[in-house]
Amino acid sequence: MAVYNTSSDSANTAIRAFLTKVGEYYWGKSFNTASGSSKKIFEHIKNEVFQGRCAYCGKQANKLQIEHLIMFNRSQYGLHHPGNIVPSCPPCNKRRKNSAKEYLDWEDHLEQVCRENGDLDSFFERKKKIKSHMHQGKYKYPDLNEAEQHAIRVIANSLYDNIKMENDKALKMYQELDSAFVKR
Repeated sequence: MAVYNTSSDSANTAIRAFLTKVGEYYWGKSFNTASGSSKKIFEHIKNEVFQGRCAYCGKQANKLQIEHLIMFNRSQYGLHHPGNIVPSCPPCNKRRKNSAKEYLDWEDHLEQVCRENGDLDSFFERKKKIKSHMHQGKYKYPDLNEAEQHAIRVIANSLYDNIKMENDKALKMYQELDSAFVKR
């Protein structure tokens, strides 16, 4: 739970909702991983595709979480889609940043995890398994062309700006109403 909520928090939530809907558009149905058949899809990915192991470090863990390979945010615009999720242990589910303070893409993150664990030999094997999950089989991530990717970025950024602006307008309206009717 957030300790301090900002306009950016609600704008980021709106972007994740948008990326979920776009992912469902390409998937062709709802993808609510909290319950039902979509939860079973993640369980299949976790237990059958990745054998109950973290996609990054390869360790077996009781509490594997959903990790979006192409980040599910305003920096990478990854869709909430079965081809974009893998199981991750909590430490590996904290994406690192580069020297420019930008989140690493999943391949660089994987390499860093393997390097830090002294297991660089496993990097190519894990990368191949993740790519196979993303680009082949029944959970294939949509192959978005440049125009589609650009449209997603433009709409998500517009949504972000509009939500922040609406929050600011709501505060201004409250201040005006408070001044006119409440504070006498």
